[in-house]
Amino acid sequence: MRLFIWVFISMLAIPAFSQKKLDYSDRSYEDEIRTVMLHPRIDGIRDNLRPAVVPLQNQNLLLEFDDLRGQRDSYYAKLIHCNYDWTKSRLMDLDILSDFNEFPINEFEFSFNTSVAYLHYFFEVPPVKLPGNYVLMVYRESPDDVILTKRFMVYDNQVMLSREGQSQGLGNLRATNQQLNFTVNYGRANLVDPLLSVKAMVRQNQRWDNVRLNVTPSFIREDKRELEYRFFDQSHEYMAGNEFRFVDFRSLNFPGRNTGRMDRSKRPFSLTVATDRSRGDEVYAQYPDFNGGYVIENLDNRDAYISGDYLFVTFTLQSQPVAGNVYLLGALTNWERSPDTRMEYQASRQVYEKTLFLKQGWYDYQYWVEGPNQNGYQLEGSFFETENLYEVFIYYRPFRPDADLLSGYFPLPVNPR
Repeated sequence: MRLFIWVFISMLAIPAFSQKKLDYSDRSYEDEIRTVMLHPRIDGIRDNLRPAVVPLQNQNLLLEFDDLRGQRDSYYAKLIHCNYDWTKSRLMDLDILSDFNEFPINEFEFSFNTSVAYLHYFFEVPPVKLPGNYVLMVYRESPDDVILTKRFMVYDNQVMLSREGQSQGLGNLRATNQQLNFTVNYGRANLVDPLLSVKAMVRQNQRWDNVRLNVTPSFIREDKRELEYRFFDQSHEYMAGNEFRFVDFRSLNFPGRNTGRMDRSKRPFSLTVATDRSRGDEVYAQYPDFNGGYVIENLDNRDAYISGDYLFVTFTLQSQPVAGNVYLLGALTNWERSPDTRMEYQASRQVYEKTLFLKQGWYDYQYWVEGPNQNGYQLEGSFFETENLYEVFIYYRPFRPDADLLSGYFPLPVNPR
């Protein structure tokens, strides 16, 4: 049965990596390592929808992942400090940690009553001494045998931020774009030469594929100790996009909204998501979503993290061929636009199709178009009314230590419901 499962998995367009070259990004380096989550845990409650961004004074991050080989292995974790642009900083292990930088991952549970056996590992990330960007690397026996990397940020708010209320785009893009104008006040911080030593980063919906690095201020007001980020062109705008589509298969006995046919004739089960169509010519419609995230949950059994089953999930988009590649986009594909996440066109049925191997839960997703002079949201539509979560990160590089420290973190919701 295990051989049967993995033969089919290898046929799917699921991210696979033949060489283990370390990336300072969110990545799984083996097909068997699935559903990697790094999230805050507050009062014992997990929340994988919250960003992996925590204050220096109260760090409480939990890493979780599944190993579908179904047998225990010896895994270790290591932390790497990075600069604002996610290049490795010059800091040494003793600069960021009080302990030796190799932490065994000893906590795990076997899956319960699932067709695909797996081990669910979890690991509490040790606290660090300095704010900044970090990569959590997990490896097997040797750092050369890395199995996953996951990014997180630790902040120590030394600056303050104020935001201009207007969030629509400029000119003829007012109906489709969103823009953030904000001011950073560093009156409480002793920042030397802020024009060169301060970097700003802006992120939309926890995405790394369209993050804005090294956003420069428009004005510096030294008398008020302020950096003003007020933009007069469209280069710093974001397309607002649309509310995300979603599918709910938290229950395999009674599949939820937007599910189609469930094939139980063989294990693992196969689910066909209800056929989607383009929303590019439709008007904006408000409904709740998770901004592209997903929730692991099992309504048929107990703890979803060990009783949630894996199944083949096929997404189908009814459409004429478009000029460009169509990708399935969201946290379920790690926001990647690559051959592994590209949808295949079935000319006989006039549909784009993609099958992923996913754990039970609720998943947000969208269809993205990539190509020369193509609007990525042409199949979804883009509306300034869309609810999005933006995050502003302010980095400062002091003389010592010679590394970018995260001196300000500010979540900025647009059109919150």
